[in-house]
Amino acid sequence: MAVPKRKTSKAKTAGRKAANMKMGAPGLSTCPQCHEPKLPHRVCPTCGFYDGKDVVNNAE
Repeated sequence: MAVPKRKTSKAKTAGRKAANMKMGAPGLSTCPQCHEPKLPHRVCPTCGFYDGKDVVNNAE
């Protein structure tokens, strides 16, 4: 089994992890029906509308 010959430096480790540190939260858009925040190109979890049509029947 392969074993590292030298200790990996802090700079090398931090540089490798830096790409994951840059990732941010996904951008949110507002639903045109209920004006709640939702992910773009997805059905609104609050009202069930997508592209002006009632896709999910929320009979509560």
